[in-house]
Amino acid sequence: MAQKKRHPKTCDNKKSIFIVDDHPIVRSGLITLIDHEKDLAVCGEAEDAPEALKAISELDPDVVILDIVLKSSDGIELTKDIKARHPGLPVIVLSMQDESVYAERALRAGARGYLMKEVLSEKIIHVIRMVLAGKVYVSSAMTQRLLCKMANGKGVTIISPTDSLSDRELEVFRMIGHGFRVSKIAERMHISVKTVETYRARIKEKLKLVNGDNLLEYAIKSADATSDA
Repeated sequence: MAQKKRHPKTCDNKKSIFIVDDHPIVRSGLITLIDHEKDLAVCGEAEDAPEALKAISELDPDVVILDIVLKSSDGIELTKDIKARHPGLPVIVLSMQDESVYAERALRAGARGYLMKEVLSEKIIHVIRMVLAGKVYVSSAMTQRLLCKMANGKGVTIISPTDSLSDRELEVFRMIGHGFRVSKIAERMHISVKTVETYRARIKEKLKLVNGDNLLEYAIKSADATSDA
């Protein structure tokens, strides 16, 4: 079950941060880093989308930090939901997922920053302050990729075959790669099995895969590559 709590250090002269991550150790580490700052404090935490949305409405934080892969939910969709309910609330996506696949999607969903967990300790405070100042953060490598894409014309540059997938199709593809059955994917995404099968068919078509076995093999390879990144 998700957790939320008020931290006593949160007060009017500090900017409040809300954390959404399904790993307690990650949340604890973030709280330690952020609460160490004189001008920042964590006001609450959650491990999944429903509890996060409820707590965010109650606590009214200044910034939300969230992961893409959450317990029974997806961070990209959560970002969209947060922006729909709280248009002015900045979101920072903090994830192990490859930025070349997910960063642009996160920005399109409304995020103001995308940060890989491997550079957490050295960057997170800097990124929080950038976002609070109204700026957007992605890595220098990702900035170059986005600039090249703009220079070549919108939608022209496709670096990876998965770039052609929609956000929901990519979510299904990721879960296939992590061994989830169709029924479990449907449960986690709160959709029908038939809808998952439709997504699977579209993914196979877009990735030019012959059958379900090819899809499973490709999805597993992609998941392994992300884990090794």
